[in-house]
Amino acid sequence: MDRRHFIKLTAITGTTAALTACGNPEHQVIRFIPEDDLVPGIATWKPSICPLCNAGCGVIARVMEGDAEVFRNGQAGVIRMGLAKKLEGNPDDPISQGKLCARGQAAILVTYHPDRLDKPKKRSGERGSGQFVDITWDEAIKELTAKFNEIAAANDHASLAFLTKPRPGRRLALVADLLQRFGAKPPVTHELFSDEVLRRANAVSFGSHQLPTYDLEQARYVISFGADFLGTWNSAVAHSAAYGRMRQGRGNVRPKFVHVDARLSQTAANADEFVACKPGTEGLLALAIAGDETPQTASERTGVPVATIERLTREFAAHGPSVAIIGGAPLAHTNGVFHALAVNRLNQVAKTVNQPGGVSFVPGPSPATARPLKEIVDTPPKLLLIDDVNPVFGSPGSWKVADALKRVPFIVSFGQFIDETSALADLILPDHSFLESWVEAAPESGSPKAAPSKFGPVMRPLYDTRSTPDVLLEVSRGLAKPLTGLANTFEEYLNQELKPSSSKPASPQPAGPMTWVEPVFDGEASQYPYHFMPYASQSLYDGSLAHLPWLQEMPDPMTSGMWCSWVEINEKKAIELGIQQGDLIEVTSTQGSVRAPAFLNPGIAPDAVAMPVGQGHTNFTRYASNRGVNPISILAPATIAETGTLAWSATRVKIAKVGGPSVDGLILFGGATRERPDWTHGRGDEH
Repeated sequence: MDRRHFIKLTAITGTTAALTACGNPEHQVIRFIPEDDLVPGIATWKPSICPLCNAGCGVIARVMEGDAEVFRNGQAGVIRMGLAKKLEGNPDDPISQGKLCARGQAAILVTYHPDRLDKPKKRSGERGSGQFVDITWDEAIKELTAKFNEIAAANDHASLAFLTKPRPGRRLALVADLLQRFGAKPPVTHELFSDEVLRRANAVSFGSHQLPTYDLEQARYVISFGADFLGTWNSAVAHSAAYGRMRQGRGNVRPKFVHVDARLSQTAANADEFVACKPGTEGLLALAIAGDETPQTASERTGVPVATIERLTREFAAHGPSVAIIGGAPLAHTNGVFHALAVNRLNQVAKTVNQPGGVSFVPGPSPATARPLKEIVDTPPKLLLIDDVNPVFGSPGSWKVADALKRVPFIVSFGQFIDETSALADLILPDHSFLESWVEAAPESGSPKAAPSKFGPVMRPLYDTRSTPDVLLEVSRGLAKPLTGLANTFEEYLNQELKPSSSKPASPQPAGPMTWVEPVFDGEASQYPYHFMPYASQSLYDGSLAHLPWLQEMPDPMTSGMWCSWVEINEKKAIELGIQQGDLIEVTSTQGSVRAPAFLNPGIAPDAVAMPVGQGHTNFTRYASNRGVNPISILAPATIAETGTLAWSATRVKIAKVGGPSVDGLILFGGATRERPDWTHGRGDEH
């Protein structure tokens, strides 16, 4: 008999006695018939997709028979079932190519985390108090359905809002479809390190509103403007694999990699040449290399020597195929679109668009239309659904997101953990983990061919959780006026044939001169002399992974920092200011201040300070709560006009030493840094 349909619920005498001893005499233990494809002691590998970033890396889970503590349908106990033991990259996946980053390895902790929510919850105390009581799924679905019906009865469909990450794929498409059929507005999306600026520029330059794919393997000259493509930006696993093959070279020609930035990132540390550039001017350097700006004018604004610009121009033209990449901080200035368009222009001049060794775009469905977070902040809805996003932590304090959410009459979170945002919910309807549910991905980048994928669960749910898409579909069927035309289950929806996109791509912009746009910074340079550079943590990314202990324990590749926050200061500048390694530093912007230990870094500009994002949670499981500080909280509320996204590179700060080293301050795994003789120049002909 098919194991999916042959499930027994029986009582086990011994375990029942154990449960009685624990004070639960009414509980009956759930026993499943062993899975047909599992042999005791023998591993089975099942495919899935890593959910910890938008790259969409395919993984395989090592599944073995084992005992699991479960809670389901009001019953608790230990059962024999297939359990995922280990994750690896899927060798058949064109994105991961059998590889997996450290974050992907740690994704298995999502399923087995001790603080994972195991059943639906209803708020019992004040908003944000963290006081919840358990309820059944029937009660939860009934209450959520009633809220939908109230809105529909008042003909106020627009007062329903759905907030999530801008994830590519069919999960967000289903949400958008459901909202449209109900009469609500499109989803609201929020992501601190958003790539919407690059997508917008690509739509203008190339007619493709999506992230590009870079053929690094066949490139012979690569210049990156701020993109940490080997660490945290875009599809890092695919980029790393292709970069490794590029570095092997062909014949006697060794490809060259140049990185332009104001801070030495993991990717910059792998470059042949590091070129320091003033923040907010990167696009001018790209235009100078493209021949659309004079080296003299570009040098005056960027701080890059004329000789360096002229040499880079010669090399980029002579050692093709050449490709330019932009990502990270340059896109997060108020003039970020200018920088992206300038780098696109450089690729057009190199004539490597849609060519081997260049940049291309994978055909795929158009992303669902979405709205920025500020729309919810400015006009709170009456019913807000929140899926896998934490804007209370991941937005500037001046946006006052928590205050806005407290004005929402009813909030439903589908989170698997209590965090700063879900703590404000009225209902929490916990989702399955990715290993327990149907998953899918439609990667924008990382492979020259479209690589959409979908997979079923690799193991049965451990707890009384439900797939969020299935919950939404159940609610849509139970409305007083049911929504028609939708699938019955997410599995069914994924198996439906995709309809071709009705939208037409934008017309590419003709190649030609571009107008320089000055960056705008918050804080007068005379009072706030340092550019503030928050950056994605190699382990914790934007803070959404801070609850995973393996990643807290992973040393940062550039500083070896772990379990803490730190402030990176130029080593020579720190000596001038009397600051030593580990001293407590206060970083102040016009929006507030944070304190963290100093890390003396020879690879950062003298007029900049940097902090990794990820720590500083006030409520996010035992591993992340009350650890370090959140640099996002002091960012200025500046946005990028063309996209409405946060300009997180637009803040200036001042610093002050407020104390010496402490025992629980700077936690380093080990190692040391070496002083660079002259960090401000690349290793080029100016020496």
